[in-house]
Amino acid sequence: MLSEAAGERSPSPAVARALTVLETLVESDEELTLTALAKKARIPLATCASIVYTLEQRDYASRRVVGRSHFWRPTLRLYGLATQLIRKVDLSSVASREMRELADRLGMPVHIGVLTGSSVVYVAKAAMPGFIQFDTYPGKVSHFNLTALGRAIAAYLPDDELKPLLDRLERGYGPKGKDVDEESFRAELARVRKQGFAVEDQEEQADIACVAAPFFTAGGQVAGAVGVTSFARDLTRDKRKQAQTGLVQLAATVSERLGATDFPNA
Repeated sequence: MLSEAAGERSPSPAVARALTVLETLVESDEELTLTALAKKARIPLATCASIVYTLEQRDYASRRVVGRSHFWRPTLRLYGLATQLIRKVDLSSVASREMRELADRLGMPVHIGVLTGSSVVYVAKAAMPGFIQFDTYPGKVSHFNLTALGRAIAAYLPDDELKPLLDRLERGYGPKGKDVDEESFRAELARVRKQGFAVEDQEEQADIACVAAPFFTAGGQVAGAVGVTSFARDLTRDKRKQAQTGLVQLAATVSERLGATDFPNA
């Protein structure tokens, strides 16, 4: 009889390879030929071909044929699955009033984000008042180390969960984007833990800055982060201090409503 204990089961290499191919397609900024996809995913060409054709049959990938070359890209079916999951994990209802109040007080949109793989997914938003709106919305995906939300979460991950992410650090496209390695990123996470919040300033995108604070579950595990997005010129000095204070308080509220009684920001 097969054991039901998860710890006694062996992982499936075939599933791992399929997920790697899918993640590689999603994370690429451009369509990929089969050869480029196999190289990026570090999977044998024949295996990669079998996987990507299966993804095409299941409508998770599509291809564009140019001459003898086939260029692959992911489809929006994944977005549909993510949207269904976001509806089930409705973190926006945990502190919707407090999010709205903070957005109105700061004049900045307030978000909740969770970590999925090496990406942060925005699952809730309280929009800022006024006509100017930022391109942030529930379902938006960003690389974890380029956002304050992702840094706030990563700072409190157990090392066995953090370590795989350290192989996937990315350089931002903003004017303050810089090469980042494990040592420098761990130092950044140490500052986040000391402060209780994370900051990102024009690293991912020009003129945009973010601040975020983590929240925790009943077991004390980090579950996500709350954050604000603003023009960098507006998120300075007193305004940044207001945002930091408000977000740490909001994160504590979310943590308490998730059942946490002992967490770093308490």
